[in-house]
Amino acid sequence: MKSAQTDESPFLRRFRHMAAPFLWALIAALMIRTFVFQPFSIPSSSMLPTLLVGDHLFVAKYAYGYSRYALPSFFYRLAPSGRIFASLPNRGDVIVFRLPADDSVDYIKRVIGLPGDRVQMLGGILHINGVAARRERIAGASRYRERLPDGAAYEILDVRPNSAGDTTRLFLVPENHLFVMGDNRDNSVDSRVQSAVGFIPAANIVGRASRIYISVGPKARWLAPWGWPSAIRWRRSGQRIHGG
Repeated sequence: MKSAQTDESPFLRRFRHMAAPFLWALIAALMIRTFVFQPFSIPSSSMLPTLLVGDHLFVAKYAYGYSRYALPSFFYRLAPSGRIFASLPNRGDVIVFRLPADDSVDYIKRVIGLPGDRVQMLGGILHINGVAARRERIAGASRYRERLPDGAAYEILDVRPNSAGDTTRLFLVPENHLFVMGDNRDNSVDSRVQSAVGFIPAANIVGRASRIYISVGPKARWLAPWGWPSAIRWRRSGQRIHGG
């Protein structure tokens, strides 16, 4: 009696040998995408000057543990709520999270307040637990280095004095939630706008923004590939995203 392998046609044998490496590569890519790094692109200017529109970056999904939002979108609704290997971000970390009002939408902001913190903006100056963050002007009239009371430092943009978000009420961050803000303080819908974003449940975290792998300027056009090299911001490629 002939074995199944003997009966296999040369075409099927070649196909199996060609398909196996592709299948294993696909499985490896899915595992990396699910548990290690997720690519993310910056669609708006809310994180200027730290992140530019057209920056493409990796999000480290293992940084704070895993929730169902670590899964690809077509799986996460089937997964249970909660997180495993859970930890909280540091103040100053840049994170990607699912919007509480619509968990199909990804946002990227900087962590400002942790559970139990009291956060308030007064005249454009950030206050955490009654202590003002230090600001040092570093370029022109609108770019500053902000340093949190616990030492985390990063650059922010504050173009318009006394804009709507420059003075807020006092926010008390609930348990298992975060208070987040964009670095572009006059052009960011964030936790200061409770009706739109509000406090972020820790379970909604996707991961920590880690490193820019490529940055493409607005002049890039899919139908004009000859312009791609000049549209890439080469100096930004490989940059680490500074956080807490």
